[in-house]
Amino acid sequence: MKTLRVRDLMSTDLVTLSASETLDLAEEVMKLARIRHLPVTSGGRLVGLVTHRDLLRASVSVLAGIDDRTREEMMREIPVADIMNREVETISPDAQLSEAAITLLEHKWGCLPVVDGDQELVGILTEADFLKLIARILVETEAENADDDEDDDWESGLFDDEGDDDDDEDDEDDEDDEDDEE
Repeated sequence: MKTLRVRDLMSTDLVTLSASETLDLAEEVMKLARIRHLPVTSGGRLVGLVTHRDLLRASVSVLAGIDDRTREEMMREIPVADIMNREVETISPDAQLSEAAITLLEHKWGCLPVVDGDQELVGILTEADFLKLIARILVETEAENADDDEDDDWESGLFDDEGDDDDDEDDEDDEDDEDDEE
């Protein structure tokens, strides 16, 4: 099997913002594009990142007693530059995909912007990209094993309750607790 690279999985159909655009636009773009990460660029170069979580943190809560119209007006006034993360970890399109996966897992990040040698944004790699890869591998594996009887035997016992005494023990403990209460 060939070594998978970031370029093999990254999304290249990018939606970006400039630092001067406002939070209401960022919120609307995320909603319409159904994304949670927005790279912020200047001249094609990555200068920051705004996430859905950043927007939630910056938005005024209903609990503050502010009506929707006032909240929207406030969001129209605040530039993305005020809340974006400027110290964004990036990865090269030539990096091994395993390196990217480990980086995301270790830091609990949802994405890694992909930049070339000139620091130009060329893609983004997200958790969703990895889920698509896993789904594709699982579908291919299941198709290859569709006629394999051994796999069918293994799967048939996977969710059986036979031999699972934990539930019975818990039930007995519950009954003992009820006796103690009387």
